[in-house]
Amino acid sequence: MTRIRSMVAALAVTAAVAGCSTSGTATPAPTTTDVMVTTERAEPSSTAPPTTSNAAEPYVVGSTRITGSTEHATYDVAIPQLSGGNPAVTAEFNESMRAALQDLIDGHNGQDFALSDGYSTGATYVGRRVISAEQITDWIAVPPGAHGDSLISTVTIDADTAQPISLGDAFTDLDTGLARLSDRAAKILPTTRAGESFERSGIEPTVANFGNWTASPEGMNIHFGDYQVGAYGIGLITITVPWTDLSDVLAPGMQDVLSS
Repeated sequence: MTRIRSMVAALAVTAAVAGCSTSGTATPAPTTTDVMVTTERAEPSSTAPPTTSNAAEPYVVGSTRITGSTEHATYDVAIPQLSGGNPAVTAEFNESMRAALQDLIDGHNGQDFALSDGYSTGATYVGRRVISAEQITDWIAVPPGAHGDSLISTVTIDADTAQPISLGDAFTDLDTGLARLSDRAAKILPTTRAGESFERSGIEPTVANFGNWTASPEGMNIHFGDYQVGAYGIGLITITVPWTDLSDVLAPGMQDVLSS
């Protein structure tokens, strides 16, 4: 199966390390060690029921710490993982989160670096028909520079089909959907820490700019990386574009799935 999410994660890495000197050498496949698994049962709520129509038992949201090293990277990162629920959905989500981390490990561009837990933890949303997660990972050059950067990876799984949902799947026409997201971002960003002077190149209607997204009952959450919409000092910015602003450009039935 072609994994569109891998392309998105790789684009996030490219954006985060822009400006660094690179040589583009190949790296051998890393070995990983999973340790320290923690779990937390997803609690029922009026907006986020923890089960899907295909699941006999609740999903349990936990994490697995993955450590190891390659020629260019060392990593010690906890990633979200599921247990319970529909086995096919659980397996796809877990594989997708591991693949997203692997993209970060492989995205060295010839530079030595270290990956560790981000300064904040991205949320994992378990709905009736969708499971969606944001992973924040800290990247720092070796030897260290002035500061590290935050890398963002996102995964959204259709709990009915056990398949990933890409932006291309979400919208009837991808270009039209991206244009709508860009238009709404221009209106929402001035109300955030980015302010009126936000970086407009960061919301051009491209998959690279809007590829990091997650689902919620309120709308599509767009996660902007370091430097994308403003100076490093403003931190990571997330906006929520309401489903009512997207309903006419979403693929048939997609709003019901993503907002569940």
